[in-house]
Amino acid sequence: MLVLEYKVKGKQQQYRAIDEAIRTTQFIRNKAIRHWMDAPKEQKVDKIALNNYSTALRKEFGFVKNLNSMACQAATERAWLSIARFYDNCKAKKPGKKGFPRFQKDNRSVEYKTSGWSLHPTKRRIAFTDKKGIGELKLLGKWDIHTYPVKLIKRVRLVRRADGYYCQFAVDVEVKTERRIGNDEIGLDVGLEYFYSDSNGHHQENPRFLRKAEKAIKHAQRQIYKKEKGKNQRRKARHRYARKHLRVNRQRNEHAKRIARNLCKSNDLVAYENLNVKGMVKNHCLAKCINDVAWTLFRRWLEYFAVKFNTTVVAVNPRMTSQKCSDCGTIVKKSLSTRTHRCSCGCELQRDVNAAINILNLARARDGQSRSNATGVGTATLIGETLLEQVAT
Repeated sequence: MLVLEYKVKGKQQQYRAIDEAIRTTQFIRNKAIRHWMDAPKEQKVDKIALNNYSTALRKEFGFVKNLNSMACQAATERAWLSIARFYDNCKAKKPGKKGFPRFQKDNRSVEYKTSGWSLHPTKRRIAFTDKKGIGELKLLGKWDIHTYPVKLIKRVRLVRRADGYYCQFAVDVEVKTERRIGNDEIGLDVGLEYFYSDSNGHHQENPRFLRKAEKAIKHAQRQIYKKEKGKNQRRKARHRYARKHLRVNRQRNEHAKRIARNLCKSNDLVAYENLNVKGMVKNHCLAKCINDVAWTLFRRWLEYFAVKFNTTVVAVNPRMTSQKCSDCGTIVKKSLSTRTHRCSCGCELQRDVNAAINILNLARARDGQSRSNATGVGTATLIGETLLEQVAT
């Protein structure tokens, strides 16, 4: 599945119509969650039952009826996804909270399926044909959607962001593989001092996008509270604040995408740490730095480009990789403040480089089924962990 995104240009009344469609989507999803919560135990509420419930909502509320019927079904599917995830976590006996479905209050998108919209013959404009009054919008962007037949477009999504409205097309095509330019093997040790250190001794600098923009973000946040509630100036101040956060988010994404693409394009094997980032950010002293470096986002792009370049990516249990000597295998205890690994065998390396070599060695020692999952299946094979730990992860 390929997602192409355009920025849309329209009139203010069209933007208000998009906002109304987004609010209707949120209303349907929340009503579906409430219907599931209030249903008696003997009544089975599944995906089909929620789709039927959207039909009942269309008969009861006029503003719901104005939204395309398939868009209403897409809204109930969002509710079912949260319910199904809760069921799966309970069945897997996931430790901690199971993710009980919650009501949404900040929805920012509305999704259409194969009806309710039509593309202009030039495919530079899109018209929405339901009764919400969105009408025809101009598409701005460099992606060439005219190269794909309309029948391959399975979903159309309107998204509201801080800097405007966007239209996303989900095109049912397979990701084409590309040729690699190298067949090397590399191990990665991510960190906060450097974005990552590899087994070749290279250190990728940590860009620290949030830290660099933090002063401007805090200033923009203070300006919000200086404006009177309900006034237009306060709304504009909130938009300026949101745009600054959006810029940081895009910087992180583009940086992770570029680095992951280069690594997968140049190497036949990429080994990285299987970190429990969700648990690590509970340390409030390091949470901001960990979120700023975006390790999870980097891993997602690694797994995506692994498919594109036919690269093997392996998730390695990071336990003891910093303490173990990469040359002789001796355990050399060291604190976090010790940045140089020195062993009695004569091996002296930067701490993160030593860990990256250990990660690569663990990946090389894998069996034939230890390739990590880069296509979205639930459980990947992780080096150095038991089956129970993998399923829990």
